[in-house]
This record gives sequence, structure tokens and C-alpha cells, in this order.
Amino acid sequence: MDRYALMVKLHAKPGKEQELEAFLQSAVDLVREESGTTAWFALRMGPHEFAIFDAFPDESGRSAHLKGKVAESLFAKDLDLLAEEPEIHKIEVLAEKLPGMDSSRGLPDEVFAP
Repeated sequence: MDRYALMVKLHAKPGKEQELEAFLQSAVDLVREESGTTAWFALRMGPHEFAIFDAFPDESGRSAHLKGKVAESLFAKDLDLLAEEPEIHKIEVLAEKLPGMDSSRGLPDEVFAP
């Protein structure tokens, strides 16, 4: 289970919501290059509020992501798109349910197939 995660809250400047949404949608291509990032979600939480949730198997994956291309690109656009600095929260995952996993055992469903 990936116990290390990030929740990053983003507040778009008025009129910049579509640009921030487009940026987040395009960022998935950069994240796919990160071997230490297991799960990554870009979220819209309200008219001006967005977030990123991502999970990692260890602290080194989380640290690498914070120094990676998405973070670099986001901070380069920070003044143009964001009403305030991103709120970055390092969080711990306590439980998970993912597709293809037997959540009670933490093993792929294929292990239990006849």
C-alpha cells in the first residue's frame, strides 16, 4: 500500500479557471514519466478551487515528485493562474481500495482466480 501522499489545494484567479483546468489535464503526461508516483488525480472542487492528490510507495517518491516537472511547471505558472500560493499537505494514507485489488488482502484479484 502507498502510505505517502500529497494533497495540493489550488485557487484559480478569477477568469483563469479554464487555463488552470487545461494545465492540470496536460500535467498527467508529465506524471506518467515519474516512476515513483503510483496514483495521481487532478480534481475540481468548486468554481475556483482545484486540487491534486497523488500517492507514493515511499518518501523518496514523494520528494522526487515535489521536485519534478509538474511542480516546476505549476510554480512557473503560479503568478499567472493562481490567486494564492498552492497549499501543499503531506498526508498519510490509512487505507485504500484500487481497481484490480482484493482490498481485504492487498493482493491482485488474479491471485485468487481459479
